[in-house]
Amino acid sequence: MAKLSFQLQYTDQGSKARVGEIITDHGTIQTPIFMPVGTVGSVKAVTQQQLHDPIKAQIILGNTYHLYLRPGLEVLEKAGGLHRFNGWHKPILTDSGGFQVFSLAGIRKIKEEGVTFQSHIDGSRHLFSPEAVMDIQRTIGGDIIMAFDECPPGGSEYDYAKKSLELTNRWLDRCIKRFDETEDKYGYTQNLFPIVQGATFKDLRKQSCEYVSEKGATGNAIGGLSVGEPEPVMYEICDWCCDYLPKEKPRYLMGVGTPWNILECIGMGVDMFDCVMPTRNGRNAMLFTTNGIINIDNKNGNLITRRLMKDCLVK
Repeated sequence: MAKLSFQLQYTDQGSKARVGEIITDHGTIQTPIFMPVGTVGSVKAVTQQQLHDPIKAQIILGNTYHLYLRPGLEVLEKAGGLHRFNGWHKPILTDSGGFQVFSLAGIRKIKEEGVTFQSHIDGSRHLFSPEAVMDIQRTIGGDIIMAFDECPPGGSEYDYAKKSLELTNRWLDRCIKRFDETEDKYGYTQNLFPIVQGATFKDLRKQSCEYVSEKGATGNAIGGLSVGEPEPVMYEICDWCCDYLPKEKPRYLMGVGTPWNILECIGMGVDMFDCVMPTRNGRNAMLFTTNGIINIDNKNGNLITRRLMKDCLVK
């Protein structure tokens, strides 16, 4: 077992785009990389065979909030972790549930101890503290696990964003302490990534980048973007953060995004991305293609089906 390592192989001279390798106990990840989101352990509407080929996914993401509620920690631990539960033998990243603190604002309460929320399944109440989130992610079994944070909305006022960042920093210290006190599970190394916050304020983002960088983690994430702020602001803040985060560590931009978002942010030096958009939009008849976006109504769907059938006959 070995800690995650990152080998930077090439940096573009005309931008900050770069190529590298992240090495984990479950395999090597070629960066820049997009991680399909397997919310409750599997990527919706996509089989494991399709993830391997033709998608050739190198890592998938599991959602801590949803996996905690269903199938639950007892089931996952009995299975030997998420890798064995879903049959995915490449790397897995688990988020912390921090985004649900943002997205489920109507059924949660934030306090110093952590976040109390109601299950969207049965209404039961649960507490996510930094310590509990570390234990939960250990049990789920991600190769990369995320620190617990608060994600302020894109239009947050400065005072709120500042208090939120201070809370996130205190939670990060508690996450690191708990992570260091506990052992890896299932016979491979688990790696903790802190998350940069600070809303759309450059001074807060700079403080957060510096605070996170001092922790010496194996990788770092940029959170709190693509949550309602204008797209140009998202790019500006992402570029700003990449200038302050360590160049020798992988940088993960959370929850972004569209193909054009990803290409823009690769040019800023981001190495890792995830988003539910490709599979969610795909299930709702929108495709991202090299020729642009296609909305598959009955007419387009029949036309595409005929083209696919023709291609199959030719082959």
